[in-house]
Amino acid sequence: MSTITMSVSRGQVELLQFVRDKTALIFTFAFPAMLLLLFGTIFGDDYTDSGVSASQVFTASMVAYGVLNTAFVTMGSGLALDREDGTLKRLRGTPMPVSAYLVGKALLVLVLSLAEAALLILMGVLVFDMPLPPADHWITFTWIFLLSVIACSLLGVAVSALVRNARNAGGILNVPVVALQFVSGVFIQPMSQLPEWLISVASIFPVRWMAQGFRYVFLPASAESQELNGSWELGRVALVLGVWCVVGLVLCLMTFRWNNSEK
Repeated sequence: MSTITMSVSRGQVELLQFVRDKTALIFTFAFPAMLLLLFGTIFGDDYTDSGVSASQVFTASMVAYGVLNTAFVTMGSGLALDREDGTLKRLRGTPMPVSAYLVGKALLVLVLSLAEAALLILMGVLVFDMPLPPADHWITFTWIFLLSVIACSLLGVAVSALVRNARNAGGILNVPVVALQFVSGVFIQPMSQLPEWLISVASIFPVRWMAQGFRYVFLPASAESQELNGSWELGRVALVLGVWCVVGLVLCLMTFRWNNSEK
């Protein structure tokens, strides 16, 4: 079998295993949707200076949270569990290369992230009257989405090396996820409300740029004035996400191990 064939086959196995785990299935999709419903309902009648409702701003920003939560946490916790229960050790004795295994995991993450984004967008349209963007914005959505999924997945693989016990994976992986949401303009808008040093820290990581990019896709041009620099900065969004894809890949190559006994 070719590496591509093994990757697709592994992806199908990963997807079937995930779908059969009802708890993981419900929690992965329900939690971001629940947060959107809460924030959108509580602040839904508030309007920004650009005339866009707060619920619509939350919807666009929460797409970034959905991708991060799905790609980073699912990839990291999945790898930690496979390493602990011996799945990776058994696969090491098969002809499957590590690249096919990781691509299979990536296919799972891609499908889940796409489904999560679709659910959040659907909620925004049906519950909060968010208009769908024009066709050219969907092109921008595609490259922002793919770069976001790749970067978050690779970082999830790298951080999984820190998880020695799969039972602790959720706690370890969710700490940076929750922290970055609050400082990256997902839960707090506009970001200018945050201290300058927090904004500087958030600007290093990809989440701020993911959220800003998705706001460009789904919000009207009038909302651009609410961004920190008064611009969508799509060039910088692409640059930062691209850099994190490279950084994530390097970290994966440096930290990946087949079992917890490896250094």
